[in-house]
Amino acid sequence: MTGQTPRLSGNGMTLAYDKRVIAEELSVEIPDGSFTVIIGPNACGKSTLLRALSRLLKPSTGAVLLDGRDVHSQPTRTVAKTIGLLPQSSTAPDGITVAELVARGRYPHQSILRRWSAEDERVVTESMEATGVADLADRHVDELSGGQRQRVWLAMALAQQTPLLLLDEPTTYLDIAHQIEVLDLCAELHERQGRTLVAVLHDLNHAARYASHLIAMKSGRVARCGQPGDVLTAELVEEVFGLPCRVIDDPETGTPLVVPAARRLATSPQQV
Repeated sequence: MTGQTPRLSGNGMTLAYDKRVIAEELSVEIPDGSFTVIIGPNACGKSTLLRALSRLLKPSTGAVLLDGRDVHSQPTRTVAKTIGLLPQSSTAPDGITVAELVARGRYPHQSILRRWSAEDERVVTESMEATGVADLADRHVDELSGGQRQRVWLAMALAQQTPLLLLDEPTTYLDIAHQIEVLDLCAELHERQGRTLVAVLHDLNHAARYASHLIAMKSGRVARCGQPGDVLTAELVEEVFGLPCRVIDDPETGTPLVVPAARRLATSPQQV
């Protein structure tokens, strides 16, 4: 962490659903301009943390700070102009087309004095082209496959044009080729446009390849955070995931590559 206060952070948070506590005294900082990826086993609090950072879940204690102020004290439209979210699962209104859904990403930019403009139209078109759904513009969202719908929701998040973009398992439902396409797109947003991205990913090797900053979680706490090469060690993977492994250099990128230990096969008696 640097001495500079980041735009987005969580301090001393207790995160709970009703009386079921997911995390206590949880603090995180999202480095400005980073591609931060949150990793950890199932039910460790990854998506809950993302929901808190995106203002969908209010901490029972502690606070999420956006630009130094409690995110829940700020107007919804102000937050929506700063933080975009691709949730883990979304339901589109019946009968809505792809273009109409993506256009909803421009809502925070509309007002009584500012109506739909050529700029809005351009952003929507570019967002659909970037995610490969431009040819689906007139299709109804409920007619699409799971992978197509995921890319449409990502296009809507892009159309919001926020400096902070939060993504909860953005590669869900996608085959390996489309997973790489989406993550390459996220990397481009980070590198070329300077956006701060925060994503929850299950694939450790994808996380290591694309992240500039990793947060490893276990049981509602941060087990370790930092650059992928410092975080993703064989010891950390076994401690957090219970998975014996080797961590080697990815031959394509030089980033950490997790290789699970091979299952030991029983030796069959030699036949006489």
